[in-house]
This record gives sequence, C-alpha cells and structure tokens, in this order.
Amino acid sequence: MTTATAVAEHTAVARRVSVARGYRFELVKLVSQWRIRLLVLACWVAPALFVAGVSGQSTLPSDTLFGRWMHATGWAAPLVVLGFAGSWALPLVTSLVAGDVFAAEDRLGTWRHLLVAVRSPARIFVAKALASVTVILALVAGLVVSSTVGGLLAVGNQPLVGLDGHLLSPGDAAGRVLLAWTAALAPTLALAAIGLLGSVALGRSSMGLLLPVLVALAMQVAQMLPLPVAVRLALPGYAFIAWNGLFTSPAQLAPLLIAVAVSLVWALLAIALAYVLFVRRDFTNPAYDGSGRRAITVGLLPLAALTAVTVGAVVVATPSTGSGIEQAKVQKSLATVFAHLYRLQTEQLHRPAVTEAQLRTSAACTKSDGQAAQEGAGNDWRCVVSWHLPGVAVTGTAIYQLDITSDGRFVADGDGPKEVNGYFLVRTSTGDAPNPLWQFDGNVDLLDTH
Repeated sequence: MTTATAVAEHTAVARRVSVARGYRFELVKLVSQWRIRLLVLACWVAPALFVAGVSGQSTLPSDTLFGRWMHATGWAAPLVVLGFAGSWALPLVTSLVAGDVFAAEDRLGTWRHLLVAVRSPARIFVAKALASVTVILALVAGLVVSSTVGGLLAVGNQPLVGLDGHLLSPGDAAGRVLLAWTAALAPTLALAAIGLLGSVALGRSSMGLLLPVLVALAMQVAQMLPLPVAVRLALPGYAFIAWNGLFTSPAQLAPLLIAVAVSLVWALLAIALAYVLFVRRDFTNPAYDGSGRRAITVGLLPLAALTAVTVGAVVVATPSTGSGIEQAKVQKSLATVFAHLYRLQTEQLHRPAVTEAQLRTSAACTKSDGQAAQEGAGNDWRCVVSWHLPGVAVTGTAIYQLDITSDGRFVADGDGPKEVNGYFLVRTSTGDAPNPLWQFDGNVDLLDTH
C-alpha cells in the first residue's frame, strides 16, 4: 500500500459521519425551526394554563372523560389532557415533526449536500428518524408534566374516582396516569412512523405532512361506527381509548395490551417501509417529487394487508366478534359503579357506613324499551338500579338513562328519585360538589371475560 493510498483512506475514515453525529445535526435542525419551538412552548405551558382556567370556573368539561372530577383532584387533569391529546394534539405533533423531516430536504433541494457530507442514505434515515422521535417524546413529556403539575398545584393531591366508582389513592392514581400516558406512546409512534413514510414517499407534496392527521381522523371516525370489537382492536388508534380500562378494578388490561401491540406492529412496519423507499430512492434527479405508484405498492398496500391480518388475529385470540356491548355487561358495570358511588355519597352525607356486600346492588336495563336487540351503543338505554340497606325492609330503586358510545364508555344520568340521584350539592374536603350519583361515567369491557 502506497503512502498516498494510506493517506486517502485515513482521510475518508476521518470524514465519515457517524449516526450519532448525524443525529445531533438533525436534532439541531429540528429544534431551530420556529414551528417546533412553538410546539415545545405550547406543550409545556398550554396544559397548565388550561387546568388553571378550569379550576377557576364553576363549570367543568363533564363531556370529557374524568372532566367532572377536575375540581376534586389534580390527577383528573392529565387524563382530560390525554383524552384531548389522543384526538387532536398528538396527531398534529407527529405531522409537524415526522411528516416533514424528509420533505423539507426536497423543498430546499439539499439532498446532494447532505449525501456528500454523510455518504450513506441509511445513516441519514436513521439520524432523521431518531431526531424526530426524540422531539416527539419531548413534546409528549411536556404535555404530561404540564398537565400534572398544573392539576396538583390548582386542585391538590386528592384521591381519584375510577370508572367503576371506586376511589384510587393519590399514589395509585399517579401510577395509573403514568401507565395511561405510556400506553398512548404506542399509537403516537405509529402515527410518527406513518408520517415518516408519507414524508419519504410523497416528496414535496403536502399530503405527506397531513398524512398522520388524516389517518388519526379516519381512526376516530371508525371508532364512532358500529364496528365489531375485533376491527376496533385491530386499528392502531384504539390505544388512545383503551387506557380507560386502567381505571377499573380489576383493570381491563386485555383490550389495552392488544391495542398497544397492534400500534407497535404498525410503527415497525411503517418505519421499515419508509426505510426501504428511502434507501432505494434515486437522489440524482433534483426534480424528484415522490412516486405515487411506489407509495401505493410499498406504502399503502402493506398497511392494508396488516390491518386484515390483525383483524383475523384478534378474532382468533378473542371470542368477541360483535359490538361487545351486551345487556348483561351493561347491568353489571352500572351496578358496580352505583355501589361504589353510593358508599361515597354515604360518606359525604355523614350517614352510617355500608359495604357493597350489604348493598347487594343489581341493575335491570333495557334498550329502546325492549323493542330492539338488547345490545349495542346508543342513548336509549334505561336502567333501574336496586339495592338494600341493613335493617331496612324496603328495597331502594333509582332510574338512570344511559348514553353508551361504541367504545364502551357510558354516561349515566339520574332520573329519580331526586333524593338519591337528583342534582344537589354535597360538602367534601375540597369544597361543595354535585351529588356523585347524579351523573357519572362508566366503562363496559368490550371483550368477553367468561
């Protein structure tokens, strides 16, 4: 080997850009953009401001899960923010970060400069993907920290009422809130991978930037339709909903675990497809603007096939193929929530304590006055709850109107007697609050457990 050859090889090795160095470079490029800085500011400040604003108002976002408890405990705030983030904030974040990280180079025409510096499409892809995920995780962390700190400072570290009416200690509530946000990372990564795929496949087209938002919107629309349980669980967006099961006792873990696994599989497949498209791209054409045919054959069709495979796998793994909302499940869930909240009301009204075993609570529910199939979502469920008090011969009854959504969540609205489930204020340790039996949330486990 000649001296000149050795020097040339040494120079080539010295100039070789590692993945770590490329990652730092891409991270600096991302955080230097004004829209990313604005996102960081919004995610780390806006949730706390929202919580502070709600704490100073008399009305609550009771149409949002756990919204009716925002004046009672600070742990309700991060769950309310999670519900909003899963629908709107996280899809938007993934679009603005991952959906544009490759397309920006196409618009600026800087691919040749980047390739000359790095000399490896594979390392460029890894660096950009890692930088995008890092920024997204930082934004999610901001949402969690801001909403939690804001809630605890504004309201306090109080117990949280779960979706089956039982009280969660502050420590237990904190752990479940953290688990809920951790579970939401799986569909967030799936949307980020879809954003990377769109950014690679569609080039300068704005559709790559909008792809995660459009996919998330399609998933939301699908969840509102009367789809079988297997189809719901096979969609990556279901993990944004399935965390509800963490706040029952026992926890409804099966839907959550399936949803998280599906989201992670989507993320792995989408990122693999994006990588294949990127390393096979012809960078010698400065006018390249994406390939529609390859976007369909390498991008869309494999994800559609994955959906079909996951639907089949869920059907085989679980016995639930219908809506999952059945009369017996609704009755059991309502009776459980009522029994727990009845005890809470008893404590707040300073009445003699009673246990669930003594109450022997049951519920009889009908849909559409018995004129239709006794299953499925709808706001036409009517239930009569019965319970017994020690030493009292007469059985207590209360009527509720239920509005059950397709994902199994229901809102029970008291319809008498007013002394039990009417609207009146009770004095609590955090101030006056509405009667807990007046309106409350519940959750029906869509999977069969027998």
